[in-house]
Amino acid sequence: MVTSAHEGMHRIFQERPEILSPVFGVLGVPLSAKAAVDAVTTDVTETRPLERRVDTVLRIGPSDGEDFLLAIESQSCKVAGKESSWGYYIAYLQAKYGLPVLLLVVCQDRATAKWAAGPFDCGTRGWTAQRTYPLVAGPDNLPVITDARTAAKNLALAALSAVAHARSADCDAILKAITTALQKIRETDPETADYFFDFLEISLGNSPAGKKLKEIMSFVSYYPGRGTVRETAYLEGKAEGEVKGILSVLEVRGIPVPASVRERITTCTDLERLDAWLERSRTVAHAEDLFAEDPETPGTSPEQA
Repeated sequence: MVTSAHEGMHRIFQERPEILSPVFGVLGVPLSAKAAVDAVTTDVTETRPLERRVDTVLRIGPSDGEDFLLAIESQSCKVAGKESSWGYYIAYLQAKYGLPVLLLVVCQDRATAKWAAGPFDCGTRGWTAQRTYPLVAGPDNLPVITDARTAAKNLALAALSAVAHARSADCDAILKAITTALQKIRETDPETADYFFDFLEISLGNSPAGKKLKEIMSFVSYYPGRGTVRETAYLEGKAEGEVKGILSVLEVRGIPVPASVRERITTCTDLERLDAWLERSRTVAHAEDLFAEDPETPGTSPEQA
């Protein structure tokens, strides 16, 4: 199953490909900063019964050499048989596109990174038919960025560093550096700042590092979950959906909705209360009965409450 952290990890390469040059730099593989990057379909399925998908496939057009494909996988732990899938990805993509293929595996802990580095052999009787050498980005080779100015100069690498070092003793300092940088950058480029905060929030999830991130950002009023415009819009949209659901259920059941009841439903923004009304809408005999159990409803009897 694809986790939120898994989703966030490979989204950053698709949407912010400028990260590739510095990441390749720490891996010891030269890549020009001005390389053209295009997303390629991630479906590497030849036949329906055998379904395989690689997280992200990018076509890299460096200014100083031939094009190649970069397949990117996010790996949070060792998975038996995964190395066979990686070998398949490389062989299939090379055959389909006629281009050299590199595989980059992004890991969040040293044990997984050590395993993912391979090499992984396919062969028998002393003969190797295929050998897979993944490139691995993880805690051992991604830099620890604890300076806000450094983080601001390369947000993508700083964000990936924060995820890779989420379990290290430097985590708090890393998070403080990148959130300080994001706060400053948002003054001129709110879209970029919001993107990277969302990436960190998704990738770190409910881990200790994720909780620390939320603690730091709770002091910044413009981020989601802190009464922001985006958060307010989201809640308003969800409330609107609940309202439509209540009215739709009543309509389908043929229950008349007086104007006063409709107004009370459509002006309510309390999601918890709307959820309760939606549940009751499936069983009430009269529209007014939606409010029978609301404590502050005037004239509500103890039995009704």
